[in-house]
Amino acid sequence: MTASELTVRTDGVSLSGEQAGAGPAVVLLHGLTATRRYVVMGSRALERHGHRVIAYDARGHGRSTAAPGRAYDYEHLAADLLALLDATGIDRAVLAGASMGAHTALRLALEHPDRVAALALITPAYEPEAPQASSELDRWDALAEGLREGGVEGFLRAYDLAAVPETWRATLETVLRQRLGAHEHPEAVAVALEVVPRSRPFEQMAELAELHIPTVVVASRDEADPGHPLAVGERYARAIPDAELVVEDEQGGDSRPRSPIAWQGGQLSKVLIELVSRSST
Repeated sequence: MTASELTVRTDGVSLSGEQAGAGPAVVLLHGLTATRRYVVMGSRALERHGHRVIAYDARGHGRSTAAPGRAYDYEHLAADLLALLDATGIDRAVLAGASMGAHTALRLALEHPDRVAALALITPAYEPEAPQASSELDRWDALAEGLREGGVEGFLRAYDLAAVPETWRATLETVLRQRLGAHEHPEAVAVALEVVPRSRPFEQMAELAELHIPTVVVASRDEADPGHPLAVGERYARAIPDAELVVEDEQGGDSRPRSPIAWQGGQLSKVLIELVSRSST
């Protein structure tokens, strides 16, 4: 199924995206340093099951243009999402966001619940009650400086792949190289690396109790993805009324750890198809 390109202009930014299929709308939102290709990883299962799928590059990422100044906080990211819904004529959509995309979707759902049919929060990491450790912010700043000064190689040096479990190291390096090489404005991504981790999509976990929207939280086990702790996903699932928590099994039949569902486009699409079904009943 061929996707058609779309462009949405808002707040001095030109958002680059694509859409395919027809039916209930599903909007895909990627994480920090990623692009629209890195939510369902190229799977077309949603379109084949009768859904209109829209994916776009966040401001400064992929083929979207850089934001004015340092306007990469969640206020601007959520406003971009709302502008995209308006521009594409979508009254209510299923929002499926990964990490930064999950927090953006939550921000919009809290501000405009009438625009959200359902939520898929994939590997959320933001904890409103947890103080921001200076060491963690320093790490984000180091990644930004590495990207700014040394491009993809500089980012990878700052990332310290040696600290990643060997089981996932080669896969992660390949993915990082691919997605970082897809940005037309790497300087903008560097600025986003400094701004997004300091931004707060909401203030208190208790706010999530206001969301009476079908929700699934897709979390990953810490062995594969320690940057998105399983405990955080569990807290989101407890805080949102009737939210479903989905996590990969601990290990496969060969005793090897399973790849996170968030990394498997086909498996993640199945979760989203079920969520759309729930939102339609």
